[in-house]
Amino acid sequence: MASLYTEIEINAPKSQVWQVLLDKQQWKYWNTFLFDREPEQPFEKGQAVSLSLRRLPKDEETEFEPLITFLQPEICLRWVSSIPGFHNEYVFELQEIGLGRTKYVHKSRFSGMLTRVFVPFIRQDEHRGMQRMARELKRYVEHL
Repeated sequence: MASLYTEIEINAPKSQVWQVLLDKQQWKYWNTFLFDREPEQPFEKGQAVSLSLRRLPKDEETEFEPLITFLQPEICLRWVSSIPGFHNEYVFELQEIGLGRTKYVHKSRFSGMLTRVFVPFIRQDEHRGMQRMARELKRYVEHL
C-alpha cells in the first residue's frame, strides 16, 4: 500500500479549523487543490460527493466521486474513491495541540492492483497539492 502524508500547525481552535474545512461553499476562497462540484451538498457519512482536484495549480481538474466513510465532528473526515483495481482513501484529521492551536493532518492511502501503475505518475504532484491545501487552510483560518 502506498501512502502520502502532510501536516501543519494552525494558530486557531480546532472548532474553527473544522468549520472552514467542511464548508465546501467557501473552498473557492482558499482551496486550490480540491473543488466541489455540488457545494450546497453537505458532507454526511454514507453519502457520495462530487469533487475534483487539481494536483498542480495549472493542471486540469480530475473529477471523482468519493463516498464519505467516516465523519466525527472536529476530529476526522474520511472518504474513499475507487475504480476497478485502484482504491484511494483520504483522511483529514484535527488534533488539539494547545490552547487555540490545531494540528491539521492530511493522509492519502492507495491500494489495489493498479496502484503500481498510477501512483508513480501522481505521487509527487498529489503530495504537493496536499501540502498546498494545508498551507492555504492555515493562511485562511489564521486571517479570519
